[in-house]
Amino acid sequence: MNILVHTLGTQGDIQPFVALGIGLQAAGHRVAICTAEGFRPFIEAHGIGYAYLNNGILDFMQAQAGQAALEGRGNMLELIRAARPIMRRSMEEEWQAAQAVRPDVMIYHPKSLGAQHVAEKLGIPAFLALPLPFYTPTAAFPNPVFGRLRLGGWFNRLSYRPMAWATAMYAGDINAFRVNTLGLPKRPRFASPTTTADGRPVPILYAYSPSVLPVPPDYPPHAHVTGYWFLDRDPAWQPAPELARFLASGPPPVYIGFGSMGGTDAARRTEVALGALARSGMRGVIASGWGGLAAADVPETVHVIASAPHDWLFERVAAVVHHGGAGTTAAGLRAGRPTVICPFIADQPFWGRIVHDAGLGPAPIPQKRLTVERLAAAIAAAAGDAGMAERAARMGARIRAEDGVGVAVGVVSRAGAVSQRGG
Repeated sequence: MNILVHTLGTQGDIQPFVALGIGLQAAGHRVAICTAEGFRPFIEAHGIGYAYLNNGILDFMQAQAGQAALEGRGNMLELIRAARPIMRRSMEEEWQAAQAVRPDVMIYHPKSLGAQHVAEKLGIPAFLALPLPFYTPTAAFPNPVFGRLRLGGWFNRLSYRPMAWATAMYAGDINAFRVNTLGLPKRPRFASPTTTADGRPVPILYAYSPSVLPVPPDYPPHAHVTGYWFLDRDPAWQPAPELARFLASGPPPVYIGFGSMGGTDAARRTEVALGALARSGMRGVIASGWGGLAAADVPETVHVIASAPHDWLFERVAAVVHHGGAGTTAAGLRAGRPTVICPFIADQPFWGRIVHDAGLGPAPIPQKRLTVERLAAAIAAAAGDAGMAERAARMGARIRAEDGVGVAVGVVSRAGAVSQRGG
């Protein structure tokens, strides 16, 4: 089968789909990924086809206004207004990509606004895919955007209702795309993204571990919790000599990094990180990344890196401290390391609560409450609690035994085979 994957965002949003693409190709399918052009070398380096999409969203997210949005600050209406022309252009390019690839099946992240409608136009199966339980109502837990709340069964289910509103702000643009480009009728402004135009449920691939968050008993059969989609490092990769020497020169350090978050207040977060490491008596590896953690003058007990493969580095640290993004959380848990989550927005507080409730890390520290004292106490607990370390190690073993990519490939392959038979 020809399979076209659509995804948008930072590298953390792209990487799991590359892992899935590799698995799909190993199963005999042809795969292309449609995403920002800046990721084309990364995708093609893994032997996967690339379908063009402009770099607008990537540039927007890296700019100051986008950083403010990632941190939950700024005027959201103005940010949405600024993003709308980019999204309109992206939908057109998603259609152009589909015309070039001629897919039998599509898989798409919800930020790829045109993908569901392109699949409808082509009359092919399509899967919504993301690494968190964002769309399927359940009594077991609230929607992740309400991550700090404990609502109870009925209210938990109700918390998923607003998810239909997530794309309502773009409804006019989407309908213009449907009518003018695809020749399809309009959809209601608050039409659910989990339902097709003819009322059928959209199948969903949830790329997170059922060991970390068990599958609720009230989940419908079209919601598939597959396990994480890990993209492991190139076997030929080697650490920089300076990093290797630092790791070998003393006890395991604590990793601190905030990924694509936090670029607008890097100096303060660096000061907090360095102060917390000193107060807790721990060595540290600080990852700058997009998050902009700047540490020009650091003590010899701290080493600063731009980045390093999480599957290599996290096995060599005592604990991981990060923002709680789904991918970084998954990597830390798979390595079997206690986790300190310092969330900004969105699903990050949700993962912080899940990790803490499972005894895999101390209570999350929201960024607005992040201080030297609080972070130092959390680091000391994560690195010094033997029970927490044992629970984290057990969870790591369970996650490593899962095959999230394999499960997802099976689901997609079966759906495509049924469609090709006309079932």
